[in-house]
Amino acid sequence: MASPDPRVRGLPSAPAGKRKSTVREYAEALVVALLLALVVRTFVVQAFKIPSGSMLPTLQIGDHILVNKFVYGARLEIPLTQISLGRLPGLRKPRPGDVIVFIWPKDRSKDFIKRVIAVEGQTIEIRNRQVLIDGRPWDDPHATHVERRAPGADSYGPFTVPPDHVFVMGDNRDQSYDSRFWGPVPIADIKGEALIIYWSWDGPDQWVRWERIGRLVY
Repeated sequence: MASPDPRVRGLPSAPAGKRKSTVREYAEALVVALLLALVVRTFVVQAFKIPSGSMLPTLQIGDHILVNKFVYGARLEIPLTQISLGRLPGLRKPRPGDVIVFIWPKDRSKDFIKRVIAVEGQTIEIRNRQVLIDGRPWDDPHATHVERRAPGADSYGPFTVPPDHVFVMGDNRDQSYDSRFWGPVPIADIKGEALIIYWSWDGPDQWVRWERIGRLVY
């Protein structure tokens, strides 16, 4: 066995007051974790829950999704409010077919999720359920129709989407309260694009829908 180095024998230990306590180390780690979580939630992804059937069958009641916040540029807000401080540069603008989460224009305390149907400068019209964009039929494979219809859902327009806005509709066309009833959505109020289903409950009994977990939203 090697003998201890006499040069280090008897060195004084660090003063107790300078050693970090276990409580302080855990507290610092917790603060760092919270800051990282805040940064991720603000600039990268945010979790949302689907409370209604307006996006059936694409999204079901009880689906929990992650929303990509940086694709359009993260929306900067005062914490715990919907007050915007602007937004960061994004990768691209919203385009038809995107599923987006946004602040509902009629009540800014609520977030809605719908599909973009038309963007700024495009003219949308609906004739007997058929969507026309700039006078041409737009076939949306995600659109679903049921027997019970919302009043005024079968016909609309023509309406030209104003600058810096998008026109949105639910995939469950006859049971969706959307831009047909309350107008277009300002791009400034878009929180992000729906990305993936990370969890899903089936109804009040909360059976897990394993087959939906990990499914991309498109």
